[in-house]
Amino acid sequence: MQSTVDVRIGWDRRAASRSYDTRATLFVSALALCTVSSAVFASWLPLQVSVVTVFLFAGPHNWFELRYFLTRLPARFGKSRSFFVTAFTGIGVLSLTYFALPLLFRLSAWNEESWSMLIASWNSLLLCWLGALVWLRARQKRRADWSWVPAVLLAVAALNWLAPMLVSLAIVYVHPLIALWFLDRHLTRTRPEWVQAYRRFLVALPVALGLMIWRLSQTAPLVDDNGLFWRITQHSGAELLPSVSSHLLVSVHLFLEMLHYGVWLIALPLIVPVTRGVAQSNRVNSRVWSLQSVPLVRHPRGFPRSIMTALVFAAVVVLALWFGFSIDYATTRDIYFTVAITHVLAEAPFLLKML
Repeated sequence: MQSTVDVRIGWDRRAASRSYDTRATLFVSALALCTVSSAVFASWLPLQVSVVTVFLFAGPHNWFELRYFLTRLPARFGKSRSFFVTAFTGIGVLSLTYFALPLLFRLSAWNEESWSMLIASWNSLLLCWLGALVWLRARQKRRADWSWVPAVLLAVAALNWLAPMLVSLAIVYVHPLIALWFLDRHLTRTRPEWVQAYRRFLVALPVALGLMIWRLSQTAPLVDDNGLFWRITQHSGAELLPSVSSHLLVSVHLFLEMLHYGVWLIALPLIVPVTRGVAQSNRVNSRVWSLQSVPLVRHPRGFPRSIMTALVFAAVVVLALWFGFSIDYATTRDIYFTVAITHVLAEAPFLLKML
């Protein structure tokens, strides 16, 4: 009898392993399909696809990011109080000062050198904040090796004062890749059997980017003869890198943004954030449309009404963005990409907490 039970357990384990392998393959295949289609559309009609992509996905992906960050926020900070206080203070201060930059540019007659120094100062403040967060996180997780981080931050700080505009442009291109890092950490915690297949997929991304660069490096610059298309090319760095085809710059940036939106809108929401052995009822509650996976809702001393209000308000903002894009796309786009610095900054502390 015992032998029969052992055989059945072995069959069940092998069947479960094959099931997880199949699901991992389907998951990575879907990522590969999205990557290829994004690269094709970004290379084919970069300006037009950029307009459509931002219109459809810019607002919703911020809502999903907010929803995800709420699930990572503990009901009580405890030993992480200093970390989160530093994080939220930095997000507030850096966001407000960033919002003020366009106003300062319009209200004052800045020469190029003074404006570069102002940008370099903001970038330095950002690096100092990141360094403080890393130091606080290192105190909590002493077994991890954080010794390389100060060297990287100091190197970036030195480069920042040499070419602050290029460092700011680098943030524009690096930020979309952070979503792939979030997905990697999330899979490590909730779907460890998928991680190897996912990381093999990541190896193919440089190949896709290399093919795009090879294909588009000799293309003619995009025709940006209207205000909207000019904004898109400038946002991708056409003025800072005049020797590089604007077609290449816009396509690469759009490709990365489409991957970014895909992670937040499709990949992360569809992965049930539980591991094997969790009851099916808990799997339902962890879905994105349920608030029971949010600690500040589930905790007896939490704030369910405040969380619900925040999510409803964020949904209203998404609708307002769609309305603004419909009325005046160019102006709304400028406002959005200025305000979006808040969600860019918010990614840093939550990613550090997952490392």
